[in-house]
Amino acid sequence: MNVTNQLAASLVIACSTGCTTSSEQVVTVPLLATQRNPGQIANVILASRGTQTGFSFFISGIPGGVSLPLRLYTFINKGHCQQPGPVAYAMNDQINTERAAVRGWTYSRSAPIAMADLLSGGYSIVVRTAPPDGNVDIFCGDITQEGRVK
Repeated sequence: MNVTNQLAASLVIACSTGCTTSSEQVVTVPLLATQRNPGQIANVILASRGTQTGFSFFISGIPGGVSLPLRLYTFINKGHCQQPGPVAYAMNDQINTERAAVRGWTYSRSAPIAMADLLSGGYSIVVRTAPPDGNVDIFCGDITQEGRVK
C-alpha cells in the first residue's frame, strides 16, 4: 500500500472514531502481520469511552483463500505479541467487516475495559480469521502509551 493510500486509510479511521473532546484519550496501535499474512499492514485506533474502550480497525489485506464476506475475530490478550497470554476480552459480538473507500477493510468493536487499564496492564490485540478459514492469527499489536494522543 503506498503512502497516499496509508494516509487515506488513516483519515477513514480517524473519521470513523467521531469527534472527541480534549478529556478523551485516543491511541493508535500498529498491527503487525503474522507469518500467515506477510506484507499486509493494519492499525487500530482506540478511543476512551468512560468505562469502555472503542476500537476502529483498518486492515489492508488478508491471506489468500479467506472467504468473503470477510469475517474477522478480535481479541485482547494479556501479555505481548512476542509472549502472548490468555484472552482477556473477546470482541466478537459481530464479526463482519466493510470494504473501505481505499483498498482494505474496516470494522469497529468495543471492550468493557477503561482505556487507562488497557494502557497500564500489558495487553495486546489479536486479529484472527474465522474458524472456516483456518482460525489463523493474521495481525497482532501491543497496546502501549506511545501512540497516545490528547
